[in-house]
Amino acid sequence: MVPRLKSTSSRCSAAEPLAAAPPAAGAPPPSAPGLAPVTQLPGVGPAVAAALERLGIRCVQDLWFHLPLRYEDRTRLTPIGALRIGMNCQVEGVVQAVERGFRGRPQLRVVIADGSGALLTLRFFHFSRGQAQQLAAGLRLRCFGEIRHGFHGPEIVHPQYQRLAPGAEVVLEDRLTPVYPTTEGLGQRRLVVLVAHALECLPDDAALEVLPAALRKPLGLDSLREALLLVHRPPPGADTAALTAGRHPAQQRLAFEELLAHHLSLRRLRQQVRAFAAPALRGDGALRARLLAGLPFALTGAQERVAAEIVADLARPQAMLRLVQGDVGSGKTVVAALAALAAVEAGWQVALAAPTELLAEQHWQLLRSWLEPLGIEPVWLAGKVLGRARERALAAIAAAAPLTVGTHALMQEGVRFPRLGLAIIDEQHRFGVHQRLSLGEKGRAAGTLPHQLVLTATPIPRTLAMSAYADLDVSVIDELPPGRSAVTTVAIPDTRRAEVIARIRAACADGRQVYWVCTLIEESEQLAAQAAEVVFAELTQALPGCAVGLVHGRLKPAAKQATMDAFKAGALRVLVATTVIEVGVDVPNASLMVIENAERLGLAQLHQLRGRVGRGSTASSCVLLYQAPLSQAARERLKVMRETADGFRIAEKDLELRGPGEVLGTRQTGQLAFRVADLARDADLLPAVQQAADTMLRDHPQEAGRLVGRWIGSAVRYAAA
Repeated sequence: MVPRLKSTSSRCSAAEPLAAAPPAAGAPPPSAPGLAPVTQLPGVGPAVAAALERLGIRCVQDLWFHLPLRYEDRTRLTPIGALRIGMNCQVEGVVQAVERGFRGRPQLRVVIADGSGALLTLRFFHFSRGQAQQLAAGLRLRCFGEIRHGFHGPEIVHPQYQRLAPGAEVVLEDRLTPVYPTTEGLGQRRLVVLVAHALECLPDDAALEVLPAALRKPLGLDSLREALLLVHRPPPGADTAALTAGRHPAQQRLAFEELLAHHLSLRRLRQQVRAFAAPALRGDGALRARLLAGLPFALTGAQERVAAEIVADLARPQAMLRLVQGDVGSGKTVVAALAALAAVEAGWQVALAAPTELLAEQHWQLLRSWLEPLGIEPVWLAGKVLGRARERALAAIAAAAPLTVGTHALMQEGVRFPRLGLAIIDEQHRFGVHQRLSLGEKGRAAGTLPHQLVLTATPIPRTLAMSAYADLDVSVIDELPPGRSAVTTVAIPDTRRAEVIARIRAACADGRQVYWVCTLIEESEQLAAQAAEVVFAELTQALPGCAVGLVHGRLKPAAKQATMDAFKAGALRVLVATTVIEVGVDVPNASLMVIENAERLGLAQLHQLRGRVGRGSTASSCVLLYQAPLSQAARERLKVMRETADGFRIAEKDLELRGPGEVLGTRQTGQLAFRVADLARDADLLPAVQQAADTMLRDHPQEAGRLVGRWIGSAVRYAAA
């Protein structure tokens, strides 16, 4: 009930105001209990409030949506004679014997019986003298825990228990017991009590509900109030298997609303961006035609299709927001070059940002080789460009240089684009949100919003794209250029290292080049991974006839670039590198890659690294060198890499294994940490979510705003990147 709240004027700005019935004439405005800070609840002082803050709980409403991890069934007692290993259950019995012993470490054994003809051992490894004295023979106990196989039959290690007074009638729970995510300084019992207090503040359906009944009924969605009460207080007959799996209708009701709120926030952002004027970049096509005529290859059908989609977007006076996905080696750079030339033909500037100097400089060199014959000199701007070189670059940009290529340096203050018409972001998930926003803001100098083209070589699963990129049009380059060779992938234990080195020796003798990728630069006692410097020394000694180079992130840029240039030119046969070569490096003669400690890397990173080979016509191989024993997840990853080279299938598996936050990176979306929804589990809800978003934006815009405020609140702006 609302009166339980303490009196205070504090508010929670990240939550949406709950609608309520109109007040009577002269009555004070109704309160919004969901917005009240948690300090208004009984027993919440500064220390508890700080602990709740660590869980992201600031308002009473946040406790409503802090859902249980699992449930315990304390609604019934299980006879000891009916216990089975692995069960989580509640038993009641009388203490038969108490034994204190050591067996390697102190332990307390308490044996109980309930008359069913069997005994149960309760084992404690952490206990006090007082606790041991309280657990005396003849005491009646009720305890809960997981049944394990012990030395003398079934046992529970560190059970939850309560002592029962002789003859006392103890009532069983009338609902399943929720188990919530907790944090240091906030125990499970305290959190259960706080959630109970918060649920007493739940308004009635009319005040709480945001989804229109006409939308909910066809989808069979319960009311929000019913869903919250069931999830927090499941009745004894509730489907515990469905609740544990997150597939109970009440949980799906909450997941649907959260996915809808996220989707709506991105759709509204899209509407807002579309409302800004953007330059209509209608070039005559002359520069693009000259570029295509000078290329040593023809575009694939997929490249032509995506380039046409981009050019059509650029010709409109509304800002383009387009994501181009293309697997490793699909040719995204030439598509970006054609987009840049369309802007240049129309008299506007283009900025291309890449996340690392290695990748940015490769883009700059490649674009310079293509565009200098057309009379266009791309400007280069990165953190290592200093002194007079930086001054010249900044002056050229301020003088409306057609194309600038760089790193995060493009987004810094002092870089002024008078006519920025197109911003291209490569491998955009590696940029922070505010960095991407700042690049777009630089186009405001011309009074317009620049068009935005986002590139990624990390295929994004369809389910993730539907949710995380609802504000972007998505194009897919789903065709590799002809002449690319297939890459055979094998997983080999580190114990066969000598065989791998022999294979490298044969490849070098055959005139081929080899990558050896390590995950560390220097040796570490904490990690078993081989350091790049150690491998460099090892291969230099083992391959006297092969020139070996070393590249890692701590090298000075000039030294790093010199080594890369030597490898590209064929002067080096073997390149030992850290994952700095994950994206963008193109050496067609490299036909063998060894990835050290492959079990430590994610699927997306393994796929990116493997894409460095197979760029020529020679059959190529990738060796995943691992250290046993493998975890189940690592075994799954290596199996997927052996079975397929399809980036989208790999991305789907990556989503299944790691979840959306890891696949996208928290920096990519800012706040894609769903409280209830799971994109892999709840993918089947997304088509209905999209349809519901159309209806909400068209017919119920006010409710759409309240829904976004409830789930996302003040974090909405993150999506503007």
